[in-house]
Amino acid sequence: MVEVRHRYATVLGHRVFYREAGPADAPALVLLHGYPTSSRMFRHLIPALADRFRVVAPDHLGFGQSAAPPAEEFAYSFDALTDVTEALLAQLGLERYALYVQDYGAPIGWRLAIRNPEAVTAVVTQNGNGYDEGFVPEFWAPVWAYAQSPGPSTEGAVREALSEDAIRWQYLHGVAEPELVDPDTWAADHREVSRAGLDLVHLALFRDYASNPPLYPRLHEYFRATQVPLLAVWGAEDEIFGPDGARAFAKDLKDAEIRLVPGGGHFLLESHLDTVADEMRAFLGRALS
Repeated sequence: MVEVRHRYATVLGHRVFYREAGPADAPALVLLHGYPTSSRMFRHLIPALADRFRVVAPDHLGFGQSAAPPAEEFAYSFDALTDVTEALLAQLGLERYALYVQDYGAPIGWRLAIRNPEAVTAVVTQNGNGYDEGFVPEFWAPVWAYAQSPGPSTEGAVREALSEDAIRWQYLHGVAEPELVDPDTWAADHREVSRAGLDLVHLALFRDYASNPPLYPRLHEYFRATQVPLLAVWGAEDEIFGPDGARAFAKDLKDAEIRLVPGGGHFLLESHLDTVADEMRAFLGRALS
């Protein structure tokens, strides 16, 4: 049985939770989760990889078991979350690592890579967007409207994303066999986003998501300059980040490996864990050899 350690660190004055497993001298793999979940989304993936890698999966500030300072006291943004993640990895002595990014984890991972290109050995993006082609317009229109003009007329639509129905939809939409998805996932996520004051934290990040597309030209420049090994393993039925977002990585990375998984949605690990784990082990074995 793989032993997964559940640890805390004080990072830039904040308590940050992370899961860690695998040999200390193995190649490092950093898993960055999305909204509205936490490193809990990797609870099954970590044991599937830790025989070969030192796996580290933090909870972003405001998520899971990490601290959640009030939005009035901490300026939540993707830059700020990256600052915390970067400082944590430095504390852990991770100078070189592969990245797995999903949803919110993607803009954090992209910032890490742009800031320190030499640190990133490979990238696995699982429905982690990096191109305008990936945005499904119907889903993102309320987010862009709120970011452009935050206020009562636009806030209601994005607040719906905090509801249990909306979180359940994120887990189940497009999934060919929804009975494979554990209901505890969305129930736990809903409990966490419903904690006092967390609505303002998430509203701040919804607004700040508009800072990510302007970063894409720098990201694409990074891809072209480094040709970092990249696997896009993507739930083909995702209606948040569509499959064109996966295909787009091949525009800048000539050897990008694109795997569209039929019957998979946004949270692909919940229904296709073995598929993702097998793809990752094979890809990282090639990329890091």
